Amino acid sequence: MAVETTRWDVQDYLRTPEDCALYIQAAIDEAGDDAAFIAKALGDVARSRGMSQTARDVGVTREGLYKALSVDGNPSFATVLKVLGTLGLRLHVERADAA
Repeated sequence: MAVETTRWDVQDYLRTPEDCALYIQAAIDEAGDDAAFIAKALGDVARSRGMSQTARDVGVTREGLYKALSVDGNPSFATVLKVLGTLGLRLHVERADAA
């Protein structure tokens, strides 16, 4: 009996703005000081919503946004804020000891 597998892609599960917000929040919660982990998660959400349109709305090239939001990317904080805004998300801060 052969086991059949299928490719798992997070984009298949980022269907609603709420899904995207929860995914980014989970990435922030799990990342610790790994900024690349958060950038990659933000890239996942941008791809699920359409990278070309997101790049246009942010004011960068599609390729530039792919690079910035990759595991090896290092987006500026301004780019992160612009991408979040374009995706209808916003950054939220709370005291660390409040969690």
